[in-house]
Amino acid sequence: MGLLIFMTGAAGYSAIEYLFRGYTHWSMALTGGACLLVFYYYVKAKKETPTVLKAIVGACIFTIFEFFVGLIVNLWYGWHVWDYSTQPGNILGQVCPLFSFAWFLICYALLIITGNLQHLYRAAREET
Repeated sequence: MGLLIFMTGAAGYSAIEYLFRGYTHWSMALTGGACLLVFYYYVKAKKETPTVLKAIVGACIFTIFEFFVGLIVNLWYGWHVWDYSTQPGNILGQVCPLFSFAWFLICYALLIITGNLQHLYRAAREET
C-alpha cells in the first residue's frame, strides 16, 4: 500500500505543479510521494482527530518537506525549481503562507474525498 500512496503523491504533486506553473521537476515527484506517504500514515494513526486539524497537520507536513527540499535543490544545488521570495511572509524563498494555505485546502479536499470513498466502500461491503 505504501508504494501506491507514494506513487499517487508523486503523480498528484507533479500534476498540481504542471497545472499551476506549466512544468514540474523530478524532485517534486519525489517530494510529493514522500509528503503523501507521511500524511497517509499520520491520518491512519490519528483516525479520531477532527478533519480540519488533520488538514492543518497535512499542510505543515507539505510545508516542512518543501522547505527542506527547497534548501537542498534551490539553495544548495542552485537548481531554481521554485522561488517564493516575492511572496509575503516567505522563508528564504522556499515556503510562504499562501502556499501553505493551498496545501491546507488540498489536504482538506483529500480527506473529504477519501472519507467519502471509505464510507461508500464500507456500505457496499455491508450490502453483500
